[in-house]
Amino acid sequence: MPIINVYLKDDSLGEDFQKIIPDLKKYTAEKLTCDDLALTPSEISVRFLSVVRGEMIGEVELEISAHAFSERVEKQDTICLEIMNYLQKETGFQNIKVWLKLSELGHSW
Repeated sequence: MPIINVYLKDDSLGEDFQKIIPDLKKYTAEKLTCDDLALTPSEISVRFLSVVRGEMIGEVELEISAHAFSERVEKQDTICLEIMNYLQKETGFQNIKVWLKLSELGHSW
Protein backbone atom coordinates (compact mmCIF):
# COMPACT_ATOMS: atom_id res chain seq x y z
CA MET A 1 0.00 0.00 0.00
CA PRO A 2 1.80 3.16 -1.16
CA ILE A 3 1.55 6.28 0.94
CA ILE A 4 1.66 9.81 -0.45
CA ASN A 5 2.57 12.54 2.03
CA VAL A 6 1.77 16.00 0.66
CA TYR A 7 3.73 18.71 2.46
CA LEU A 8 2.32 22.23 2.26
CA LYS A 9 3.86 25.44 3.55
CA ASP A 10 0.60 27.30 2.90
CA ASP A 11 -2.53 25.47 4.13
CA SER A 12 -4.71 27.21 1.56
CA LEU A 13 -2.99 25.21 -1.20
CA GLY A 14 -4.47 22.05 0.31
CA GLU A 15 -7.94 22.92 -0.98
CA ASP A 16 -6.74 22.83 -4.60
CA PHE A 17 -4.95 19.55 -4.03
CA GLN A 18 -7.88 17.96 -2.20
CA LYS A 19 -9.98 18.30 -5.36
CA ILE A 20 -7.59 16.20 -7.43
CA ILE A 21 -6.89 13.44 -4.89
CA PRO A 22 -9.03 10.79 -6.66
CA ASP A 23 -7.26 11.50 -9.96
CA LEU A 24 -3.85 11.68 -8.29
CA LYS A 25 -4.43 8.27 -6.69
CA LYS A 26 -5.47 6.81 -10.05
CA TYR A 27 -2.48 8.33 -11.87
CA THR A 28 -0.03 7.23 -9.17
CA ALA A 29 -1.48 3.70 -9.16
CA GLU A 30 -0.87 3.51 -12.91
CA LYS A 31 2.71 4.76 -12.55
CA LEU A 32 3.53 2.33 -9.72
CA THR A 33 1.89 -0.70 -11.35
CA CYS A 34 4.42 -3.28 -12.49
CA ASP A 35 4.48 -6.90 -13.67
CA ASP A 36 4.57 -8.16 -10.09
CA LEU A 37 1.71 -5.99 -8.84
CA ALA A 38 -1.21 -4.07 -10.34
CA LEU A 39 -2.32 -1.28 -8.01
CA THR A 40 -5.74 0.30 -7.69
CA PRO A 41 -6.43 3.81 -6.39
CA SER A 42 -8.08 2.37 -3.27
CA GLU A 43 -4.71 0.93 -2.22
CA ILE A 44 -3.05 4.36 -1.98
CA SER A 45 -3.19 6.45 1.16
CA VAL A 46 -2.83 10.25 0.89
CA ARG A 47 -1.96 12.49 3.84
CA PHE A 48 -1.67 16.25 4.01
CA LEU A 49 0.96 17.69 6.33
CA SER A 50 1.23 21.36 7.12
CA VAL A 51 4.80 22.60 7.53
CA VAL A 52 4.75 25.12 10.35
CA ARG A 53 8.49 25.52 10.80
CA GLY A 54 11.39 24.69 8.55
CA GLU A 55 12.20 25.36 4.94
CA MET A 56 10.88 23.65 1.86
CA ILE A 57 12.46 23.70 -1.59
CA GLY A 58 9.09 23.44 -3.33
CA GLU A 59 5.79 25.23 -2.93
CA VAL A 60 4.36 21.74 -2.54
CA GLU A 61 6.38 18.59 -1.90
CA LEU A 62 5.25 14.99 -2.28
CA GLU A 63 6.94 12.07 -0.64
CA ILE A 64 5.73 8.73 -2.00
CA SER A 65 6.63 5.60 -0.06
CA ALA A 66 6.21 2.26 -1.81
CA HIS A 67 7.69 -1.23 -2.06
CA ALA A 68 10.92 -1.54 -4.04
CA PHE A 69 9.89 -3.74 -6.95
CA SER A 70 12.73 -3.86 -9.49
CA GLU A 71 10.63 -2.18 -12.23
CA ARG A 72 9.97 0.77 -9.94
CA VAL A 73 13.64 1.05 -9.00
CA GLU A 74 14.63 1.15 -12.67
CA LYS A 75 12.09 3.91 -13.48
CA GLN A 76 12.07 5.84 -10.21
CA ASP A 77 13.27 9.16 -11.64
CA THR A 78 10.85 8.93 -14.56
CA ILE A 79 7.97 8.17 -12.17
CA CYS A 80 8.81 11.24 -10.07
CA LEU A 81 9.07 13.53 -13.10
CA GLU A 82 5.81 12.25 -14.59
CA ILE A 83 3.92 12.76 -11.32
CA MET A 84 5.44 16.24 -10.94
CA ASN A 85 4.43 17.18 -14.50
CA TYR A 86 0.93 15.77 -13.95
CA LEU A 87 0.47 17.84 -10.78
CA GLN A 88 1.79 21.00 -12.41
CA LYS A 89 -0.70 20.58 -15.24
CA GLU A 90 -3.65 19.75 -12.99
CA THR A 91 -3.06 22.40 -10.29
CA GLY A 92 -1.24 25.20 -12.10
CA PHE A 93 1.48 25.24 -9.41
CA GLN A 94 4.94 25.12 -10.96
CA ASN A 95 7.18 24.66 -7.93
CA ILE A 96 6.29 21.05 -7.05
CA LYS A 97 8.88 18.51 -5.94
CA VAL A 98 8.32 14.74 -5.84
CA TRP A 99 10.36 12.04 -4.11
CA LEU A 100 9.79 8.30 -4.44
CA LYS A 101 11.09 6.35 -1.46
CA LEU A 102 11.31 2.67 -2.30
CA SER A 103 12.03 0.13 0.41
CA GLU A 104 11.31 -3.34 1.70
CA LEU A 105 8.09 -2.97 3.59
CA GLY A 106 6.17 -4.85 6.24
CA HIS A 107 2.51 -4.29 7.01
CA SER A 108 -0.12 -5.17 9.54
CA TRP A 109 -2.63 -7.13 7.43
